Amino acid sequence: MSEITFDTRTLSMSILVSPSMANFSGVMHGGELLKILDQVAYACATRYCGVGAVTMAVNNVVFKQPIPIGSLLTFLASINYTGKTSCEVGIKVIAEDIKNKSVTHCNSCYFTMVAIENGKKVEIPSFTPQTEDEKRRWENALKRRNKV
Repeated sequence: MSEITFDTRTLSMSILVSPSMANFSGVMHGGELLKILDQVAYACATRYCGVGAVTMAVNNVVFKQPIPIGSLLTFLASINYTGKTSCEVGIKVIAEDIKNKSVTHCNSCYFTMVAIENGKKVEIPSFTPQTEDEKRRWENALKRRNKV
């Protein structure tokens, strides 16, 4: 039996948007989306760091399009930058109309996550970007970081 391996710097998750997630306009409630985004950021950061991670900051949450109930949401997360005890997780959200087979980029955001073990910050593995996409994401994360 072959061993399954994962790229610990990326994560993909999908969920179906159910009626319980609707707001008064009949589309996905922004708060529901934020809750799931936080879970995706946690999973991506924890997978990379090897210990639990907590949200320190959320940057550039842009709701580009309403998300209809019944959409299949796919969250594409990646570690964009690492510091000593924290990392930036970038998340792109794609909404798929599974009946009509159309897709829409509906949200993007950046979470700063801090690695925590036994209630204390801990060092995380360093990340050196290799590909052009990784280098671009790293540079953009540095720009966001320097604006704070």
